[in-house]
Order: sequence, then C-alpha cells, then structure tokens
Amino acid sequence: MSMTSTLQRPRTQMGAETMTKGEDRVLTAEAVAFLQAVERRFGQRRRDLLAARAERQARFDAGELPDFLPETKDVRDACWEVAPVPKVLKDRRVEITGPVDRKLMINALNSGAKMFMADFEDASSPTWANMIDGQLNMQDYANGDLAFTDEASGKAYALNEATATMIVRPRGWHLEEAHFEVDGQPISASLFDFGLHFFHNGVKLAEQERGPFYYLPKMESHLEARLWNDVFVFAQNELGMAQGTIKATVLIETLPAAFEMDEILYELREHVVGLNCGRWDYIFSYIKTLRNHPAYVLPDRAQVGMADAFLNAYSLLLIKTCHRRRAHAMGGMAAQIPVKNDDKANTAAFDKVRADKLREVKNGHDGTWVAHPALVPVAMEVFDVHMPSCNQVCTQRTYPPITRDALLRPHDGRITEEGVRTNISVGIEYIAAWLNGRGAVPIHNLMEDAATAEISRSQIWQWLKYRSLVQIAGNGRHPLTRDWFQQIFDEELDKISEEKGEPAFRAGRYQLAADLFLQTAVSDELADFLTLPAYDALRTLN
Repeated sequence: MSMTSTLQRPRTQMGAETMTKGEDRVLTAEAVAFLQAVERRFGQRRRDLLAARAERQARFDAGELPDFLPETKDVRDACWEVAPVPKVLKDRRVEITGPVDRKLMINALNSGAKMFMADFEDASSPTWANMIDGQLNMQDYANGDLAFTDEASGKAYALNEATATMIVRPRGWHLEEAHFEVDGQPISASLFDFGLHFFHNGVKLAEQERGPFYYLPKMESHLEARLWNDVFVFAQNELGMAQGTIKATVLIETLPAAFEMDEILYELREHVVGLNCGRWDYIFSYIKTLRNHPAYVLPDRAQVGMADAFLNAYSLLLIKTCHRRRAHAMGGMAAQIPVKNDDKANTAAFDKVRADKLREVKNGHDGTWVAHPALVPVAMEVFDVHMPSCNQVCTQRTYPPITRDALLRPHDGRITEEGVRTNISVGIEYIAAWLNGRGAVPIHNLMEDAATAEISRSQIWQWLKYRSLVQIAGNGRHPLTRDWFQQIFDEELDKISEEKGEPAFRAGRYQLAADLFLQTAVSDELADFLTLPAYDALRTLN
C-alpha cells in the first residue's frame, strides 16, 4: 500500500490495531491501486455534488418547491431509449433483498426469486468487519465457492444449481468509508464498495454472463447519475472491459430525483436497465426536502400508502418514464415477514403483500421486492398470473399527465399517539441492532432497515416542529410538545429496558441508540442522515 493510502483499522481495548479476517484477500496491492485511482479521479466531484445538494436544500428551506428542470426539457421531450437489456435481466418479476451476510446471501439466492439485491447500504451495518466480509462473499460467489457451515448447529448451506441473479448495492454518495483513506481523506463509500466488487469480480461475472450488475441508491440529481456513468466508463477502461458491460438499476428514493427520472436514465443510457421505487427512503426524503413547508406534514407512517397522493403519482410517473425509454420499472419493498405462532396475523401479513403486488403489476411494474424468502411465492404468483410475459416494458398503457402538484400532494390521515410511540420504539430498536452490527432487523412483524429508522425520527422532528395535533385514544387531540414527547420517549425506553432486562439492555447499546435517536429527532435543524452520527458512534464501538 502506498504512503498516500492508509487503513484506519479498528483498535482493541488496549489500543492495538486489529486486522479483519480476509482483509488481505480484499485489499490486495492491485485493488488498493484501483481504489486510489478511482477516488483521486472522482472524489472531488462527489464532494462538489454534495455541496450542490446542500445549496438546493437551502433554496427549498427558503420557500422554493421541487419542480421539473426547465434547462433539461429537451431531454424529456426527445425520443431516445436506453441500451438493450441483457437476457439475464429481462425477467425480474420478484427480487429479494438483504444484507451481505454469507448465510443470508445463500438463503436469498436459493429463495426462488429472479434476482437478489445484496445490500452494502441500508440492510447492512457498515462495520469494517461486515464490509470486508461482504466483499469476501462476493468473491466466493463469483468464483463459485459460496458456502457456509453453521458452527453452532453444524448445518451446511450451499447454493442450488439454479439461483437468483446477484445485483449489488453499494453505499450512497453521502457516505464515506472512514477505515480507508486516500491522500489523507476518507474514500467515498460508494467508490469503495463498487470499486472492490468490480475489480475483483467484474471480468469473471461478465464472462459468465451474470454481471456485473448494480443498484445505485439515494441519488438526488442527474448530475450524480452522470458521475456514476463516468465512474463506470473509467472502471471498464481500466480493466479492458467493453463499454456498457456494467448494468445498473437506479433507486428513485429521493424527492428531487423524481423530477429528473428522464435525465437520470439519459445520463446512464449505455449502462442503465431500469428504475426502482425505493418507497421507504422516498418517504423520508419527502419529509426532509419539504421540512420547512407546513402544508406537507405527513400522518402516521402506516397511513402513507403507495395507492394514494404523492406516492401513487411517483409510482405511475416512474412506470411511464421507464417504459417510454424501454427500461424496467421496478416496484417497491414489501416489508412484511411471516408471523410465527399467530395464524391470523400471518394471514393478514400475506394478504397485505398480495394486495400490494397486485396494485404494482396492474399499474404496469415489471417486478417487485420482498424482504423474506417466504414472501417470494406470494409475489411470484401475483406476477405470474397478471404478467405472463417476462416484463411489461412494451405494453401500451395510457397514463394521465403527472404534474408537480401531484408529486407533492401529501397523504390525508391522522397523527396518533400510537404512531408516535411506534416511531420511537422502532427507531431505538433498529439503531441498537445497527450499532451491534445488524442492518436488517425484524421489529413488530416488519423487516426494518435504515430507511424506516430515518422515517421514524424525521416524522417525530416534523411533528414537533409544527406542534402537530396527535390523536389520543378516547381523549381528543393534543399538540405534540417537547415535554409531552419526552414523557412518551422515556416511557417507551423504559418498556424496552423492562422487556430486555438490565444486562441485555446494557449489552444491546439501547441507551446509546436512544441518545442518537433523540439527538436527530429533536434538534433545531433536521440532520441530513441518521446514519452519519450513528457511523461515528459505530466506529468507536467496533
């Protein structure tokens, strides 16, 4: 490793550096040189684009509302299409997502889903050990060696003959990998995750015609898509790979990006195969983007559904835009999971998934997401019945004009004390799990990840800012004041402590999780991302 690139390894309690198992296989001299080249070429552009995000948010905070860009109207109006989609990506009717944990990866690949999104981002806690282990798993997958034996049970896990196709989601542009520095600065986490995966596995996957494929998260503009495209061009040139070999799907999970779907596809047109409705992050972004606009306060998360208001408009616009450009329009996540020992609740969960997928396929989506292997057959059945061909890209549907007002229309509904309490408990429970290295966590019979934790704390912030009226069972409505919220917060934290017991509460880092939630939920300014201060805390723990 050169003098201009350093590892900031985790340290033991005695202060000595600890090398993570497998680090030598991942951070080879050649891989490090590739990361250095990518970061040096694109790192400053990334930082400039993050500054541009902040400048635009300042305009929104001052009263401006998101809108379609007048300067790119010619791109939206012109006739053009994305490059042809590879055969292996034509049928994506059901995709499963999950962290880059080895056993969970094998289960997901064997689930019967068409695709598996291996997630370095929202479903993975970014400990150094998790990130390195995830890259090792990616190498073993590309080499055909991905297997696992559970030491506790002795059970062996191996891939079936037929598996889902792997799509990798690197972390977003806003995140950095603090354990790896280039020229004295932390490397972009996006470039770190993508760079290592592509360098070690890109050529092999391309030769096998099963990659390299990526999901790109949390972009806010077509200029950020242009940056990804330039990274792809550079990376393919460096490895002597034909341009257009990399294929990516972009998650539309920020409100500003919804107004630039055409432009995002255009910038990535040689490498993109579709867009995805990243619904949970999108709700969070809606709150964050419109945080200074009291007309856009949302009700309880449970009442913010995809069939209504801004979420419905966003879904329809995504389908309309993708199909016009011959790209895939992927539906969103069903967060439900099987409910053990409660047949009624389990049936209700499966029925919700079935209804959600029926809405998606009838609207024109080409595929959808589930969070648990047991939900794959449910979603698959719906799409098999209503989408007998491999996708709906060439179907002729008429969609109404979708205006700025439609994309901004808030959901009707109530804010309830139960909703406040659920946001608090989910937020604390999830952050605690994240601090202990788990990024996808079942809570209250839903699979929660970083996106739903962001909704939880940002909704609390929004309701406190506007002293929103909260429905109390049998006792009318009362404004959410800071004092009342603190009382509810303390009660919910006490419930968690009593349920876990004092030793488990301490070992589970619930108090630190509660402090982080409180810090980002009651601050004067809404923090851009919960995961930024949480990452600082995570580094001191691991």
